[in-house]
Amino acid sequence: MKPDLLHLPGSLLQILQGFFFLAIIFIPLELAFSLREGPMLRKNVRQDLVFYVVNAIFPPLLLAALLSALVAMVRPLYAAGVFSWVASIPLLLRFALAVVIGDIGAYWGHRWSHEIPFLWRFHRVHHQAEIIDWLVTTRAHPFDMVFLKFCGIALIYLCGLAQGSLGQGTALMSSYLIVGGLWGYFVHANINWRFGPLERWLASPAFHHWHHSNESRVSIDKNYAAIFPWIDRCFGTLHLPSRRWPASYGESLPVQSKDSQPSLSVMSIP
Repeated sequence: MKPDLLHLPGSLLQILQGFFFLAIIFIPLELAFSLREGPMLRKNVRQDLVFYVVNAIFPPLLLAALLSALVAMVRPLYAAGVFSWVASIPLLLRFALAVVIGDIGAYWGHRWSHEIPFLWRFHRVHHQAEIIDWLVTTRAHPFDMVFLKFCGIALIYLCGLAQGSLGQGTALMSSYLIVGGLWGYFVHANINWRFGPLERWLASPAFHHWHHSNESRVSIDKNYAAIFPWIDRCFGTLHLPSRRWPASYGESLPVQSKDSQPSLSVMSIP
């Protein structure tokens, strides 16, 4: 067993192809369904482009090393058949379980990133954005990106869901990363979609925009889940007004913003 989901960082051409694929999806959506009007080349867009490229290169390498160590730890359990019953679960159902379990792990990783001062020093880079759109998704310190992804992926491995023959483990984890990645861009997007009653179960842009809100103490440190708001409801961190959107975004404390600094400087000063 190996961490099949990870690959070495792609070439610059592959990174650009991924960027244009996302841009083709989300720029038209943001133009057609804008929550807030503004120029396409908004404040700090160049900085966020640098974040996109850097985080397409370095986090996969660091995450691969961590998962290799994790796999070495759980391999004896897999070999002993501890999770043999998991392999009998149909692949589609196993994928659904992986998405749920991964989001529970991501919830706690995200929550710890807010509640533990050391982790917040890295995660705050993401929350310094005062304008939220799809490109803000990858505005993050590489360490923060690795930690948050590891919390979700590690729990999937520890539950035995990543095993499988004939490439099933690879297909499952690759699908998990694709779905989770696209949903992350979607909930950050500057689009005014609401899901009605479904919004209590499936994350919408409004759900995650409230996570970035700094307008009041009531809305700060809420909505940690990536896909399923019911996880926040279970742990008492859900905040989702049905008729409102946040009035403002950014850090909740009055600190000196690093938004005007070069991207590499922001990353180097946790």
